[in-house]
Amino acid sequence: MSAETEQDWSVRERPPGSKPRVLVVGAGVAGMATGCYAQMSGMETRVLERHVLPGGCCTAWARDGYVFDYCIEWLIGTAPGNNANQVWRELGALDGKTITNFDMFNKVTDESGRSVTFYNDPDRLERHLLEVSPADAALIRSFCRDLRRFVNIDLYPFLKPPPLQTAREKLGTLRTVLPAFRLFWRTAATQMHTFADRFQDPLLRKAFRNIFFQDPENFPVLPYLFNMASAHNGNAGFPQGGSLGLARSIEERYTSLGGTITYRARADRILVEDGRAVGVELRGGRRYYADHVVSACDGHTTVYGLLEGKYTSPRIDRLYDEMLNRPGILFPAVVSAFVGIDGDFDPGDAHSTTYLLTGEEGAKLPGALQNSLVVQLRSRYSDGFAPQGKSVIHCTYFSDFGYWRSLRTENRKEYWARKRQVADFVRDFLDRRYPGLGERIDLVDVASPATTKRYTGNFNGSILAWKAFSDADDLATKLVNKDRMRLPGLSGFSMAGQWVGMGGLIRAASTGRFVVQYLCEELGLKFNAWESDNDEAWHPGKFGHMPQLDKRLVR
Repeated sequence: MSAETEQDWSVRERPPGSKPRVLVVGAGVAGMATGCYAQMSGMETRVLERHVLPGGCCTAWARDGYVFDYCIEWLIGTAPGNNANQVWRELGALDGKTITNFDMFNKVTDESGRSVTFYNDPDRLERHLLEVSPADAALIRSFCRDLRRFVNIDLYPFLKPPPLQTAREKLGTLRTVLPAFRLFWRTAATQMHTFADRFQDPLLRKAFRNIFFQDPENFPVLPYLFNMASAHNGNAGFPQGGSLGLARSIEERYTSLGGTITYRARADRILVEDGRAVGVELRGGRRYYADHVVSACDGHTTVYGLLEGKYTSPRIDRLYDEMLNRPGILFPAVVSAFVGIDGDFDPGDAHSTTYLLTGEEGAKLPGALQNSLVVQLRSRYSDGFAPQGKSVIHCTYFSDFGYWRSLRTENRKEYWARKRQVADFVRDFLDRRYPGLGERIDLVDVASPATTKRYTGNFNGSILAWKAFSDADDLATKLVNKDRMRLPGLSGFSMAGQWVGMGGLIRAASTGRFVVQYLCEELGLKFNAWESDNDEAWHPGKFGHMPQLDKRLVR
């Protein structure tokens, strides 16, 4: 953007008949989606991003030719012919990309070396589980029978918020939901812990809790069935380029529509006059003005930081204050250890394995919340993640944010010592599980929950924000459907992102679509959206510049 146009955003007065101008805080998936849909609907937009990369938590880092992909493990909407895929096509997220689909969701190996593989195909899964534990036949067949039913359900409600749906659209949803209502109700009302505890085999009791790599706790059975069924249908694959590749593609789509992203632009406060948001002031004092402001960043920071807590309600206070500190409401933060190795793996090795650890082993992982470690062979997911002849592994575990925040704030030396402890543990662990691997390790780099907070600003370093099917889910649904993503007493302002529409990339993207639909209704504009026609093949060069996690290597 030219200096003249840049300056234009700092001016309040605009000629009559100018396009509605929208400022978006945050260039994560939700923020860029908001920009894309607003551009397609005839608005002029600008996205302000504190980091040097797009994507927010949907990002990657690099070192010595390795790409450390941080976010996507599976992406809902990778198969054509459904509403989730339509959103990604409109955003250009999958332009020119291949999709990797796996025949299994995850493998779980216990402390003794026994394993169970969660195949996405219900028939194959049933045969395998019966071999593992014939004594649990009735429960196994029940789970797989439900999985078969989910395979045949096409319900991806990401195109339009319910208040704006026509009677015909609502009827279409009912036709899908009503035949499966009892299935939805029963699997949503049954906690996975309760279900898993019914197995006689101790491996299955623990393994079912870890289908989603680690135990999210307080999760019902429904999301497990929904995601495994989506994966079986090829609709939960891994897009070429991974997390940052997805973000870069949406960034390219946004700028091709005429939008602008300003990086290294950290919002300090929302400018409000007479109960209306009129712009954003950055740290350092620079101001940008617009007709409407959308915050697509951390919810707590938005409400109590950028807006100083002046525009709340009992529902907002409960969601962004009380709920944040209630145990089990937020997805835990994670520690990530990225391992670059010389050579490849045995083709028969699972792409993702959760290893259940002994109590003694778990105690050696700093800040660990569970005795488990997830090992993913990320080079199997997409090309371009490692130099020629090399491979990359991503090891993760749920961890306590407060532990890492205190270390980094109060004792930086000890903070680095604990990161080295993670690296040493991972190196030794991998060498025991894959004999000889230790000698092939080129490097190990570690990202802590404090790293996530530093790069994204997410509360407590939580990547996925609220847990679905929690009390926060009900409040967030009302914020989207009843409050229309607005705050009480403040016009010209909306919220988008995972702190509004719950976690998951497709949900984040859909909030961008929703907020623009609400805005179009308010402004009397027609909402427009069309699929990208960019057919250029994706390649690793599209990553662009990637920063390192830290200036120095952990090990």
